[in-house]
Amino acid sequence: MSSVRPVMRDDLGNVHEASNSLRHVGLTSGCGVDWAVQAGAGPVPAELAALRSAQPATVPGEVHTDLMAAGVVPDVFDGDNESALAWIGRTDWTYRAEFGWKPDGAARQELVAEGLDTIATVSLNGTELGRTANQHRTHRFDVTGVLQAGTNELVIAFAAPVDAAERLSQEIGPRPYVNQHPYNAIRKMASNYGWDWGPDVAGVGVWKPIRIESWSDVRIASVRPLASVDGERGVLDAHVELAWTDAPGTAAATVTVQIGEATATATVPAGQTSVLVTAVVEDVRRWWARGHGEQPLYPVGVEVSGAGGVADTWDGRVGFRTVTLDVAPDEHGEPFTIAVNGEPVYVRGANWIPDDAFVTRLTSETYRRGVTDAVDAGMNLLRVWGGGIYESEHFYRACDELGVLVWQDFLFACAAYAEEEPLRGEVEAEAREAVTRLSQHASLALWNGCNENIWGYAEWGWRRPLAGRSWGAGYYMDVLPGIVAELDPRTPYSPGSPYSFSPFLHPNDARSATMHLWDVWNQVDYAVYRDHEPRFAAEFGFQGPPAWSTLTSVVHDEPLDPYGPQMLVHQKAADGNGKLERGLGAHLPRWRDIDEWHWSTQLNQARAVGFGIEHFRSLFPHNTGSVVWQLNDNWPVISWAAVDGHGIRKPLWYVLRRVYADTLVTVQPRDGVPVLVVHNDSPREWSAQLTVARRRTGTGSAVLASETLPVTVGARSAVTVPLPTALATPDDPAAEFLQVGADTFWYFREDPELELVPTADAVTVEVDGGDVRVTATALVKDLCLFPDRLDAAARVDSGMVTLVAGGSHVFTVTGADVDVAALACRPVLRAANDLTRPLI
Repeated sequence: MSSVRPVMRDDLGNVHEASNSLRHVGLTSGCGVDWAVQAGAGPVPAELAALRSAQPATVPGEVHTDLMAAGVVPDVFDGDNESALAWIGRTDWTYRAEFGWKPDGAARQELVAEGLDTIATVSLNGTELGRTANQHRTHRFDVTGVLQAGTNELVIAFAAPVDAAERLSQEIGPRPYVNQHPYNAIRKMASNYGWDWGPDVAGVGVWKPIRIESWSDVRIASVRPLASVDGERGVLDAHVELAWTDAPGTAAATVTVQIGEATATATVPAGQTSVLVTAVVEDVRRWWARGHGEQPLYPVGVEVSGAGGVADTWDGRVGFRTVTLDVAPDEHGEPFTIAVNGEPVYVRGANWIPDDAFVTRLTSETYRRGVTDAVDAGMNLLRVWGGGIYESEHFYRACDELGVLVWQDFLFACAAYAEEEPLRGEVEAEAREAVTRLSQHASLALWNGCNENIWGYAEWGWRRPLAGRSWGAGYYMDVLPGIVAELDPRTPYSPGSPYSFSPFLHPNDARSATMHLWDVWNQVDYAVYRDHEPRFAAEFGFQGPPAWSTLTSVVHDEPLDPYGPQMLVHQKAADGNGKLERGLGAHLPRWRDIDEWHWSTQLNQARAVGFGIEHFRSLFPHNTGSVVWQLNDNWPVISWAAVDGHGIRKPLWYVLRRVYADTLVTVQPRDGVPVLVVHNDSPREWSAQLTVARRRTGTGSAVLASETLPVTVGARSAVTVPLPTALATPDDPAAEFLQVGADTFWYFREDPELELVPTADAVTVEVDGGDVRVTATALVKDLCLFPDRLDAAARVDSGMVTLVAGGSHVFTVTGADVDVAALACRPVLRAANDLTRPLI
């Protein structure tokens, strides 16, 4: 049975309350409605012929998760099941449900589907209501007169998503794209068709809530609560869109907006569909990005009333702040500086992809955990990448609360897009809905037109196959900025990333605004990062495998090998494991077994990204930020992520926590000699007496030279401090290193040439419950503890720790009951020293 529930959402997903005039019948599985799914036309295997009949389904949900839950197919992520189950994406699927309804006296009934994925025909009681072609928008169907007292049957027939993309591509004219399928021909999550880090699991489903709404006279269609500041006053411009029945029973409606102690009202004549209501908050507390201030949020209530009383209500939440983007030319080119409340923010960020290949499995808890991964690593911005989705409210609310700025891509990635109908109309409707829904969020700092499409047109060989046809420029330069200017004029807009803010400059020009650095990883050694001086590094990264337990949960090659068949299923980048091998370069020796492969490639990933970020921060104020690719994974895979598909923080994450700290102390080469650079991205002056020591790598870590340097750095500033020759010049480069303070190090040689004591001879280990104390007797580089090798549920609080003789560190293990003796030795306890060949 279905249920009538008081909590509901408007057309754009914002929560509001059902009133006496507006009621709804929830049609999700959580409301007690039984759904079924069955296969239609398509290559269903003969042994699964039962799928031609109804199988249990969940709404919201997806066909893959439904089939896995029913036990019909195995875990898609395991082994090579992705390929074995590719037929799902070439099969039509029909979802069906029966629900009860009782007339309630309302003038109009509507079926509201917040998300249908994607090409669907919707029918109620045998009457076709309409057809959909966009995963990223809400669809509303008038069912007055079609809905009947008693039992009703709702049928949603989905076309096979891979076949649909191929058919639509031919209809509108094929255009360039990356990967395997023409995702650019359909308004569906691009990465659902596979990416160089994600599985090809294109599916269908009712992926967001669905309901029947009954109402009379007037309802709220949407609310855009645009919050800004005017001196000490907070100004809320609430743009309220209304929908009316054809013959409303009221001459006018009253719209009331309340925020804190402030209330404002407006009278709206019947039939008028929009109204602006402005409320003012005196002595407002401003919302700030984390590290710059607090994040006060103000509840907002909107109510519309007619002759019969309250007709509809809406509830949201805003923060008062201003956001600007400075790209005005300077003596070096064009900067890219985001400012909140007039205060520039040095961006320490990461790219965010959908956190599960099956997004309906995500919850408020998983989103909160993901954003917390960013906060704990010192980040202040997440970029929602354009090959995914406009994220759940859970994501944006977490960012609002935690002070994480959101850079929001429109959903265009690495492809040329047709600008003609029918795609154009879908793009406009989708963009208007997204901007309206997200405009309430204080964390929203930037709208971005596309990911790499302008760069692709300029440099990736698209112009010849396009032969003058449209490719998306009209969206990025006209349609999307026009929608942002109309609906959310407070928020800056960029046509793309990378982009140089001039039609006469290469879009990936290091001197101008955003830059993507992919020569490192794809072609050259990570040392080349130091050849770049980006104004803003919007994408860069390096791959490494996931945690051992994550990897071996889905890869079962015997023996395990980097080039084993199942291993390569979980490596989506072209020649990815070859690049991992070549990427070791002069930095680390080649592995001797699979355990060393796993450790050395994780270690190299962490070092490569940390190397790049330290260099970028040393360029401040020329460089105004970096957004690493990527924070998270959507399945167990070898990838660029800092947190793997099972939520385990890789060594890279611990390096990010260090290099994204408010104050970074780093040693960088300048004119062939090492110097000290301190970047203080905090609101307070930083002052310290830094002891710099040149030491031996061997037992005892003997001090060869030492000097204490007074260093003072102003708030949001950087200084460069020359090092005395006695410190900067080694006597024996292979056996010496620099230590600055407690945890900043500089090496005169790469590890294969460095004289390191083997880990077993360089540490002592004491285990006390979940605490593992490691004490060094010599230089020990990049200590890590991997308790997940004993229990996949185990987690550790720290990693990538370097110690000198006499130094110690305590790793704290939680979430598991493990053999404590095993915590003290390899492969659980690892250091870079494990990988070197001691000099004899």
